[in-house]
Amino acid sequence: MEPQGVDVLFAVPDDAVRLAEALIFAGTEPVSLRRLAELLELRQLVPDGVEDLGAFVAAVMGALVARYEGRGVMPVEVAGGWQFRTAPDLAPALTRVLEKPRRLPRAVMETLAIIAYHQPCTRVEIEEIRGVSLGQNVLDTLIEASLIAPRGRKEVPGRPVLWGTTPDFLRHFGLRALSDLPRREELLVDVPDTLTSARKPAQNATEHTTSEPEASEEHLVDADEVVPSGDGIEGDPVETDPDLTPAEGEAAPVQPELEPEAETLPDDVSAEPEADAGAATVSEPGRS
Repeated sequence: MEPQGVDVLFAVPDDAVRLAEALIFAGTEPVSLRRLAELLELRQLVPDGVEDLGAFVAAVMGALVARYEGRGVMPVEVAGGWQFRTAPDLAPALTRVLEKPRRLPRAVMETLAIIAYHQPCTRVEIEEIRGVSLGQNVLDTLIEASLIAPRGRKEVPGRPVLWGTTPDFLRHFGLRALSDLPRREELLVDVPDTLTSARKPAQNATEHTTSEPEASEEHLVDADEVVPSGDGIEGDPVETDPDLTPAEGEAAPVQPELEPEAETLPDDVSAEPEADAGAATVSEPGRS
């Protein structure tokens, strides 16, 4: 992005542009304009007669941006400094061959968004906004990624830690400053339609679920009319033991019949058992 509001009243030395290019390329973090100005003065690359050093440095960066226009890489202003980035239109091709970075879990991203828009904020305030408790592992993940850092303590009982984003947060998301964050109103433009469409399937599912118990109750009523549920109601015939009376069949449990053990009798006493059997046969009707 070319610096705005710079009136170039002097020629920008090519060596100054090359030095800025080398410094940004060699740096692992965004290079600030102040640091570039110090290096240009040290190398005596500031032309005589330049009264506004800031305007001169901005002109140097404008010349560098113009030199890289249409190239595969380009200097980009991010996190309060300048850094080389790949051209945005080449991103789809690069993602196919380069290893994708590790994605942060949803809970971590939600916490980071809350801190970004409400910083500095405490852990309790984050929990109130999210509506769920905040695990320490979520904060640890953001701290290890250098996306958040402590910003002092809130002057309330307990003095909880205040959390805010870091310059690495701006660099990671390609922002020059926190003011470049999308407004919350812009992020919530399509939310009402989404919520409405999401509620309709849920409402239909609820109506379907609530209608099932009514049908079940009707089936239960029909079943009660067909299936006997008490004494004195006729139903399908039930097989009973013919040797038992109806009262005995209902009240007394059926006892298993035990077969008498066979006895081995001597050969010379075969007449006596027959007499005993006859007596038993005669007396049996008397008992019934």
